[in-house]
Amino acid sequence: MTILLVLVSYAVVLSVALSRAGYRSPGASPNAAAPNAAAGQRPSRVLILGATGGTGRQLVQQALDRGLSVTALARDPSRLRIEHPRLKVIQGNVLDERSVDAAVRGQDAVVSALGHKRYFHPTRILSDGTRNVVRAMEAHGVRRLVCQTSLGIGDGAGRLGAFYTLFIIPVILPFYFWDKTRQERIIARSRVEWVIVRPGALTNGTKRGRCRHGRRVGNFLLTVRICRADVAEFMLDQLASDTYVGAAPGVCW
Repeated sequence: MTILLVLVSYAVVLSVALSRAGYRSPGASPNAAAPNAAAGQRPSRVLILGATGGTGRQLVQQALDRGLSVTALARDPSRLRIEHPRLKVIQGNVLDERSVDAAVRGQDAVVSALGHKRYFHPTRILSDGTRNVVRAMEAHGVRRLVCQTSLGIGDGAGRLGAFYTLFIIPVILPFYFWDKTRQERIIARSRVEWVIVRPGALTNGTKRGRCRHGRRVGNFLLTVRICRADVAEFMLDQLASDTYVGAAPGVCW
């Protein structure tokens, strides 16, 4: 019983710390019912980071389906397994400033679904990689950044549901989520037009073509989920919408 109380106390303290460390909206933000406000001209050249991951492959395919010219930065291009005349795959690493700079140059926007599986020790892969991306965007005048992080941090803390708040995040993913808070702060301090997208627990389910989105999306008790295909669709929608510029909406079914 004592061990359980210690674990729960640790989980609660960590959730509070993640809430304070991640990005917190300074005021009211759009709610889930708000329609997308049409922005200016849709970008035509997009750099996608994390393209070989589950969400990244969805981003690449859906961006091509929308008629965009896509550049994908990947450590191992063979893992992408998508071929298209409007797809350019560059071998590189977000931790290498030169390869990031080369990939960002000439783009209209950057969409990031960076992730990794180094869960059990401290890491700065997400934050350091994002810092390189933001610096390159500012240097080359690339305006729009759409970046996936997660519910469970900032003003989305606790909203993944109790199972994640009390077990998955504190036991398996504390270092991973702490780096996500650093990633969000780097984005929020940048001079680019940014949208942080915080999905619920990701699945490989069938795309529904709809989701709930907004600052207060999520559930403190039940686990909230969304498939990667719907997350990718929402992220790409933000390229031509100003609704959530400078905000961090949660997204889930």
